[in-house]
Amino acid sequence: MDFRYLGNSGLKISEIIYGNWLTHGSQVENDAALACVRAALDAGITTFDTADVYANTKAESVLGEALKDERRASIEIFTKVYWPTGPGGPNDTGLSRKHIMESIDGSLERLGTDYVDLYQAHRYDYETPLEETMQAFADVVRHGKALYIGVSEWTADQIRSGHALAKDLGIQLISNQPQYSMLWRVIEDQVVPTSRELGVSQIVWSPIAQGVLTGKYKPGAELPAGSRATDDKGGADMIRHFLDDEVLTAVQGLQPIADGLDVTMAQLAIAWVLANDNVAGAIVGASRPEQVESNAAAAGLTLDDDVLKAVDAALGNLPKTDPELTKSPSGRVV
Repeated sequence: MDFRYLGNSGLKISEIIYGNWLTHGSQVENDAALACVRAALDAGITTFDTADVYANTKAESVLGEALKDERRASIEIFTKVYWPTGPGGPNDTGLSRKHIMESIDGSLERLGTDYVDLYQAHRYDYETPLEETMQAFADVVRHGKALYIGVSEWTADQIRSGHALAKDLGIQLISNQPQYSMLWRVIEDQVVPTSRELGVSQIVWSPIAQGVLTGKYKPGAELPAGSRATDDKGGADMIRHFLDDEVLTAVQGLQPIADGLDVTMAQLAIAWVLANDNVAGAIVGASRPEQVESNAAAAGLTLDDDVLKAVDAALGNLPKTDPELTKSPSGRVV
């Protein structure tokens, strides 16, 4: 496993991050989830990403159980706050001081730890003053409940504003967690240049586009049984916009590129996002331990310019690049 610094900080994280969105507490039974975490640790992964909203807090509990016997200083645990949790009352969502201060305590209890390495704003909250949000995050850090602060799916301007407030408050906003893959490149035009300037790294989710970049979804064919696209607990909704025959046909054109490197298509896709020097880590999930092992093998894989050009040629103008697609919900979700 290779490691990279997260933002302009001294914190090192594993290039491959194990994430349990849409799996632990939802798609995957606990025994399988524990096996996947063990496979991640065996592969050298030290960084684990979750959120309080995943399976309505159950995912944090499963991850906490899986990591309870690990030396705390040897792993990095990330979680997030914003989306509704609990019964979904008026203060059970957003980035108000009340929700942040209550949510961090709940997350720590479920994760079985005194602190998280990174606490992230899961989206931007248009209805809470940013000053209130960042002051609450500063207090979370000062109370020793989080070491660093990050955000997820914030625009370039939002990152700049949050970073400035964090600096004024004496805390470090060091990361953004966006969707990023060969097919979804909306951060490249504005978010990445701004982040480079500010010393903020990307820790990206869905680097294999919900499984589409593995090549297992064939144009005109039935969806594979048991795949993300057939999951009725949220997976199918997330992958639907990629399941276009034109996109799936183009993705099949990546197979010869992967074959030429003697890697799987998933490994090629993960290595592609890691080729961006502003990306500190790629978050991968899994329903089986062997998936973790295979994905982890993408760490340290270097793609030269000819490979990157071949990927662009295979996909043409199909990847999404509009910066306007990077945005948070305009109002509270209750």
